[in-house]
Amino acid sequence: MVKLRLKRCGRKHCTTYRIIAIDVRSRRQGSELRKVGLYDPIKKQTHLNIPALLYFLERGAQPTETVRDILKKSGVFNQVNSNQNQLKGN
Repeated sequence: MVKLRLKRCGRKHCTTYRIIAIDVRSRRQGSELRKVGLYDPIKKQTHLNIPALLYFLERGAQPTETVRDILKKSGVFNQVNSNQNQLKGN
């Protein structure tokens, strides 16, 4: 099973996180399948690769609670629902 979760990077007291797609059995710092975004809690900035996120979400990847909150704020879940409705319509 694939999860979308945070991977810590950066210096002490200047932490940033990568949003990654990773196998559930891997460690937090393990090798990821793909980097799909960046989250900086200090500057409150988020950079997302929307096509990559949609790819993993449509194939059943489960985001962690923190990543789910980040995606809700950016409106990614609305795009996932609209894409699924278009696929069902065809």
